[in-house]
Amino acid sequence: MNARNEAAFAAVDASIAAALAYRPPVRAQSAPPGPTFPPLDDMPKASKDQPKPDRVMLVSAASLTPVPVAWLWKYWLARKKLHILAGAPGQGKTTIAIDMAATVSSGGRWPDGTSCSIGNVLIWSGEDDPSDTLNPRLSAAGADLTRCHFIIGTERSNGETVPFDPSLHLDGLRAVVEDLGGVSLLIVDPVVSAVTGDSHKNTEVRRALQPLVDLASEFDCAIVGITHFSKGGQGGDPSQRVVGSVAFTAVARVVMVAAKVKGNGGEDRRVLARSKSNIGPDDGGFEYRLEQIENADGIHASRIAWGQAVAGTARDLLTDPNEDDAEDNPESSALDDASEFLVELLSGGPSPTKYVETEAKAAGLAWRTVRRASEVLEIKKRKLEGVWYWMRPNLSNQLVHVVQSQNLGQVGQVGQVDAQDALEDAQGAQLSKQGILGTFGASSEESTKPATSPKEAF
Repeated sequence: MNARNEAAFAAVDASIAAALAYRPPVRAQSAPPGPTFPPLDDMPKASKDQPKPDRVMLVSAASLTPVPVAWLWKYWLARKKLHILAGAPGQGKTTIAIDMAATVSSGGRWPDGTSCSIGNVLIWSGEDDPSDTLNPRLSAAGADLTRCHFIIGTERSNGETVPFDPSLHLDGLRAVVEDLGGVSLLIVDPVVSAVTGDSHKNTEVRRALQPLVDLASEFDCAIVGITHFSKGGQGGDPSQRVVGSVAFTAVARVVMVAAKVKGNGGEDRRVLARSKSNIGPDDGGFEYRLEQIENADGIHASRIAWGQAVAGTARDLLTDPNEDDAEDNPESSALDDASEFLVELLSGGPSPTKYVETEAKAAGLAWRTVRRASEVLEIKKRKLEGVWYWMRPNLSNQLVHVVQSQNLGQVGQVGQVDAQDALEDAQGAQLSKQGILGTFGASSEESTKPATSPKEAF
């Protein structure tokens, strides 16, 4: 091999060696892309006009000083709390609340004999007229009318009057309360009127009642919301019979129930009982009765006459063995309710037809049913000085006390059964001669209808 070939092979060997020794460069793995932040100098500065985020407020339990419940009526009405007063129609719930208002406004005494400090009262009613119903009841209960005020609406800045809504008009109410110098009691009748949504939905009821709870705390007053019982559930927990969502009784700190039940001797009696209390005893109650009076202006009104205290739970006190039978026969139950209503209403004497009709409506009774009950009870209807009156047969002579001093003449010898009717006929004849008593009839409206039975002739 000559020198030339050797040089060629050496060059090849060097190329091969270089190729074998070559290693490609290792490419470094790039990190996953991260968030991109703008330079600090380019970040927008916080504006003074931007609202600050909401901040949750805390209070340490160690910093709180325990305080007792401030009672307006011990164990029944507490300041800063919401209360519910429930019952079936015709039990006098509004009249009971009016009696509470009278006690607060006049600094009177509660049914247990304890005294009450004087305070102002606000009444928000969507069912009864203040002029012809609530104000006469306040007077009958002995209220200080200068301390009782009715919420009749809200006046907007443009002069428009709209219904009062505690969730919207709290600021306006706050101003009014400050002008009054504070309030001790607020009555909401019915409490469901404070709920703008579905009164059977727990969330909506709680949301609607919260402004009332806040109002009670801010004004240092007791709030009483009035509501009805739902049908059914007799013999169970009365709190569970409150109409609507369970939130009504859950939010309230005290639940009171009013009902008429049978006593041990079979007599009717009315009871106001505590059905629930988160801040005191949840049992016991007081008997009461509804009385009807006539003031100096001839205006009739009902009031509460309190009886003795009773012991026991609301469930025990308000259990009526006849309620199950009433559920089985609702038509008979309605007639019985109307009959009991009339007996109670007219027990104190004659009542104007308009007043009977107003009270029946407030009790949730159909006027047709009330008229049927009046026929069963043989209620007398008579006209005196242009006004029609209803009266029980054995009390009808009270209507003619204006002519008691005059001789009614001899009634004559009549049978014992017809004696009362004969006396009434004689009295009616005497009044007719004097132009005081008009033609018998059910009412000014009913007198135009033909009588289909002897009872309807009255």
